[in-house]
Amino acid sequence: MKEKNSRHLFVHLILILGSFIMILPFAWMVLTAFKTQNEAIRVPPIIFPSHWDLTTFKNVFDKLPFLSAYKNTIISAIVTVAAQLFMCSMAGYAFGCIKFPGRNVIFVTCLSVLMIPSTLFILPQYLMIQKMGLLNTIPALFLPNLFSAYGTFLMRQFFMSLPKELEDAAKLDGCNYFQIFYKIMLPLVKPGLITLAIITVRLAWNDLMWPLVVNPSTDKTTLAAALANLQGQYSTDYPTMMAGSVMAILPLVIMFAVFQKQFIEGIAFTGTKA
Repeated sequence: MKEKNSRHLFVHLILILGSFIMILPFAWMVLTAFKTQNEAIRVPPIIFPSHWDLTTFKNVFDKLPFLSAYKNTIISAIVTVAAQLFMCSMAGYAFGCIKFPGRNVIFVTCLSVLMIPSTLFILPQYLMIQKMGLLNTIPALFLPNLFSAYGTFLMRQFFMSLPKELEDAAKLDGCNYFQIFYKIMLPLVKPGLITLAIITVRLAWNDLMWPLVVNPSTDKTTLAAALANLQGQYSTDYPTMMAGSVMAILPLVIMFAVFQKQFIEGIAFTGTKA
């Protein structure tokens, strides 16, 4: 018993240390948001600001079209999440529960996209957006992200973990595939939908490279790209950048705090059945 308790104590100490390392950058970001520029770049660094001032939060709105960037990010995230939940859930159900010729080949081809670095898609996606005449527009932010190979894999795993008897009973009652999907199977994979939604929101909210390439105008870009413009070649206003970052991540922190149980449950169930 003593050996078991010692092992548990060691594991908890490691977890506490890991939690501290994870929280440290966020704590430093929040503290820097209240510092002056001299305090932010002082060597050796100081932990707490000498005066807690909210001026840096006001400077964010003076130096950037912050509200426009917030609106663009929200629109892009909502459209991306809605599209991926719709298409990935249907694709996951088809790959996981419906037997059709070439199913495994198509699924492996879909997953092969995950093996290619996302940066290689920037040029062809940019050319397609350009030919569509959508450069420097809001739709250009989310059009390449309406489908996700990982989301399809995630939803397939959830659908495959459901008892086959549910589908068989629905077929005996006269339900077709669409009725089985919407009325029976989809409500049972709610943790998977929430997990996919949280992952998709995080990726869409933090997207930096694509908005910088496709929407150079500051009033058509997202939060991450707008905050990147605060970094100068020779000097950077770190307190203002950190203040903008604090306001930018608040929705994600609140969302994860509300849905963390479903998110952890969804990740845990991802590999239950192959």
